[in-house]
Amino acid sequence: MIGFIALAGIVVRNSILLVDFAQAEERETGDLKEALVQAGAVRFRPIALTAAAVVVASLVMIFDPIFQGLAISMMFGAVGATVLTLIAVPLLYVELVRPARKTEREDGEDADNLLSLAPGA
Repeated sequence: MIGFIALAGIVVRNSILLVDFAQAEERETGDLKEALVQAGAVRFRPIALTAAAVVVASLVMIFDPIFQGLAISMMFGAVGATVLTLIAVPLLYVELVRPARKTEREDGEDADNLLSLAPGA
């Protein structure tokens, strides 16, 4: 459980930073797919280095019979989480953002325009 909690924090941080970089890049370029590729390229090294640090730190624990399970779960979890962060997060982001934009285009108005029509605005 300790390894799961530690890895969850790392994955969430990496995912949030990846999406944040993608959103900033999309504001500059206007292309969602290109922004996700750029964000992945920019964030790849820090994400990979974080996973490498977890693996190397877990190597110290692997020889202790009490913490060996934790070390193994941290090592393989970090590698798996890195792959999921770099592949699954951009795919899910595209699938979640695309339908929202499609409904905005179909409605012809976005949420900002609707808020400006509210009474007292």
